[in-house]
Amino acid sequence: MFGLSLIDWMVITIYFIGLTGVGIACMRAVKTTGDYFMGGRGFGRLLMIGHAFGTGTHTDQPVAVTGACYQIGLAGIWYQWLWMFSTPFYWLISPIYRRLRYVTIGEFFSKRYGEGLGAIYAVMGLVYFALSIGLMLKGTAVTIDAISGGGIPSTTAVLIMTVLFVVYSIAGGIVAAVVTDFIQGIFILILSLLLIPFALGSAGGMTKIHQGLDPSMFSFVAPVEVTLFFITMVVVNGLVGIVVMPHHAAIGGAGKTEMACRTGWTYGNFLKRFVTLAWAFTGVFAAFLFPGLVDREEAFGVMVRELLPAGLVGLMLASMAAAVMSTCDSFMVGGAALFNRHFYRPMRPDRSETHYLSVARWASLLVVVLGVVIALTLPSVVKGLTYIWKITAFFGIGFWMAVVWKRANRWGVVASLVVATGCVVVTGDYTPWSLNWSLPAQIALYLPAGFLAFIIGALVTRPEDPERLRQFYTLIDTPVGEEARLKAEGVEVVLEGANDPPKGARFPLQENGHRLILPNLLSIAKGFSFKRYRIDILGFAGATGVVAGMFLLGYLTSRIGAI
Repeated sequence: MFGLSLIDWMVITIYFIGLTGVGIACMRAVKTTGDYFMGGRGFGRLLMIGHAFGTGTHTDQPVAVTGACYQIGLAGIWYQWLWMFSTPFYWLISPIYRRLRYVTIGEFFSKRYGEGLGAIYAVMGLVYFALSIGLMLKGTAVTIDAISGGGIPSTTAVLIMTVLFVVYSIAGGIVAAVVTDFIQGIFILILSLLLIPFALGSAGGMTKIHQGLDPSMFSFVAPVEVTLFFITMVVVNGLVGIVVMPHHAAIGGAGKTEMACRTGWTYGNFLKRFVTLAWAFTGVFAAFLFPGLVDREEAFGVMVRELLPAGLVGLMLASMAAAVMSTCDSFMVGGAALFNRHFYRPMRPDRSETHYLSVARWASLLVVVLGVVIALTLPSVVKGLTYIWKITAFFGIGFWMAVVWKRANRWGVVASLVVATGCVVVTGDYTPWSLNWSLPAQIALYLPAGFLAFIIGALVTRPEDPERLRQFYTLIDTPVGEEARLKAEGVEVVLEGANDPPKGARFPLQENGHRLILPNLLSIAKGFSFKRYRIDILGFAGATGVVAGMFLLGYLTSRIGAI
């Protein structure tokens, strides 16, 4: 039966019938493009946590992490933990998304720098979504192929998953994505941890695993591939690029309140960091149990096939496939939003919301088609990850400078994009005359060069229109719950949402804990008080403490059974 038992197929069938039904049922909640793209900004903390965790967690990640750890040890965890140090910053960044009230990151660039740059970003965002969908389908297909022992070929798996997630994504939009992400999150968390006891039982315990492997396999820094220099560079690059990943407009801004957005994005991703530890140890255990695999990216699938009993294999396969499908549907919706708001709506501005909603649903199919093509041609999951890291970092420079520096302008963005891209072309492996530097060496050049080019380009050219800047920074300075101020000052609001003020809040909110650090970073010394920045400071400190605790947990776990 294609490498699976009857009970596995029964579990898979029931699982997907249920999820597809959920997605179609969510269609009732979708009346406008605002509902389709942002769910009307009506999600609470729990759903936002599930959305962040589910959308940010998909099968290419355990495939890449487990495969890397299979070959080089626990240091392979950095293919996902590269965003560990960025996670506390999510607490500071998410209220910026929510206060701007934009539907896409492209609108961030349009409103701050002009329509031209918004369109340029939209092209990048569509490429990002297509590449990410391809990457996720590729990783899942490799795993399904390994779990089924070749009974379900990769190409077949890609096509089946595509049909299923297209059905409920086109129907339910972001509402379907958030609800199914919440369901997937529960299963991913349980099943990722489930492999650990089965692996330990099969191996005879941690002591035997330590005795059978080189000590370097239990180090979080590897002598090759994932060195300390590699870790440092990808962490910095991740912090720069994370802010412009196009799906983060919804993950960081679709909540009913600022606190829902902060909590969802930050702690949904901390759940992912925790699960990543399980993937890393799974890779190390696989190196002990199944040495000699030709393709390291088959390690996760082999562990599932060989260790889990019938039924649980089907549940693991179904949840992994459905997890990537729920993320793909989020990315379909995001791609549709970029196309709709940056290309179609400007060309046909007088159509109805029903018309725009219909166009958005069908435009999302283009992103999927490109993603499937990429999935069938991409050489490896890790290779795809490096492409994503680079293109997001190029645009991340413009985002960070826009928030912290009011003198930032469109020519600074253009200069940074040209210089950073040129550095990669020269130092990468994209042409016969490229220098073929390592990834961390490329980052060490293109990031500082990009920032420097931005500053010089902005200083020698004309500043942005003062009215454009006033509208942009007034939005950032206006907490959710004080929308009357925006209307009084004539500031355009793209999609207000629920606008629930914080419970028990004292107004004005800015003077009572809701002032943001990042937009005021260059002038924070003037009139600083803990009372004004209380929520940012306490939340960032708490999240930093979670990072420290996560590292301690990883280290202590790695030492269990060591001689």
